[in-house]
Amino acid sequence: MDWLAPLGIIGAVIAAVAVIYNRLVALRQNRNNAFADIDVQLRQRFDLIPNLVETVKGYAAHEKNVFEEVTKMRANVSDADTPEARLNAEKALGKAMLNVMAVAENYPELKADQNFQQLMAELADIENKLAAARRFFNNATSEYNTAVEQFPANLLAKRFGFEKGEFYEVEEEDRETMEKAPDVSFGP
Repeated sequence: MDWLAPLGIIGAVIAAVAVIYNRLVALRQNRNNAFADIDVQLRQRFDLIPNLVETVKGYAAHEKNVFEEVTKMRANVSDADTPEARLNAEKALGKAMLNVMAVAENYPELKADQNFQQLMAELADIENKLAAARRFFNNATSEYNTAVEQFPANLLAKRFGFEKGEFYEVEEEDRETMEKAPDVSFGP
C-alpha cells in the first residue's frame, strides 16, 4: 500500500500536464480561428477591390499610377505564402486603397454614382467586420500569450512548442494617418 501514494502523485502530475496542454491547444486553436476570420474578411475586400477600381477608373482614367499600384499590391496579396507576408501585403493594399479613395474625393460626379456608393457601402461594411475580427484576434492572442507565460504552464509551454503569438498591430507610419481626424465637408 505504500506504493499508492507515489502512484497517486504521478497520476496527479500527469493529469495536471494533460489539463495544461489541452488548455494551451484550445487557446492556440482559438487564436488560429480568429486569424481565419480576419482572412475571410480580407478575401471579401480583395474580391471587391477590382469592381471599385474599375468604377473609379471610369471617372479618373488619368490617375493611372494609382490604379497600377492597387493592382500590384493586390497581386502581392495573392503571392504571399505565409500569414505574416499576407498581413504585410494586405496592409500595403490598404494603403494603396487610401489613394483610390483620395482620387474619388476629387470627383463629385463619381461620389454621386449609384454603383460607386454601393461599392463604398460594401467596403465600409467589410472594414467594420475586419476591425471586429482584428479585435477578436488580438483578444485571443492576449489570452493565449497569458496562458503561455503563466506558471505552471510556462514550464511546459516551451517543451511542447507553444510560443507567444504576435498581435495584429498598426505600423507606426499608419498610426499617424489613422489618428488624424478626417476632414468633413458639407458644402458643394
